[in-house]
Amino acid sequence: MTKRKQDQAQHETPETVQQMETLQAQLAEAETKKQEYLDALQRERADFTNYRRRMEAENRQVSAWAADETIKKLLPVLDDLERALANRPAEDKWAGGVELVLRKFQAILEKENITRIPAEGQPFDPNQHEAILQEPSEEHESGTVIAVLQQGYTHNERVLRPALVKVAQ
Repeated sequence: MTKRKQDQAQHETPETVQQMETLQAQLAEAETKKQEYLDALQRERADFTNYRRRMEAENRQVSAWAADETIKKLLPVLDDLERALANRPAEDKWAGGVELVLRKFQAILEKENITRIPAEGQPFDPNQHEAILQEPSEEHESGTVIAVLQQGYTHNERVLRPALVKVAQ
């Protein structure tokens, strides 16, 4: 044994050994608690991250829903503008202004990724079309949309308003 170890062995009394064992037990207990606290902190961080992601997704969904509701309220105005231009008298100056408003309206919808549902000549799709009338037709196959009574629109592939259509029997 080295001189230092011999000195330590001589100074180790039963009380000192007991104190060392007590300190080692306390250290082991502190290490266990530290690990428990670390695990709990990591779980809480993960839970908070998941909560934040869920809230962000929910906020985006609510925002998209609110935008969709606003757009739905404006679609009848678009319909009226289109009807006004379709039935305008020849050589009326006001029609140019109405046409300009309509083009601006359509440009805004296009920017917002709002598109018309293709209907005329397409097979009837109950997810995108709402059949109002059925009519026998020799020109079209049964189940084909032969006329659009009201345009339908989608926003980011979600149907805002189904197209009201006439279907061939």
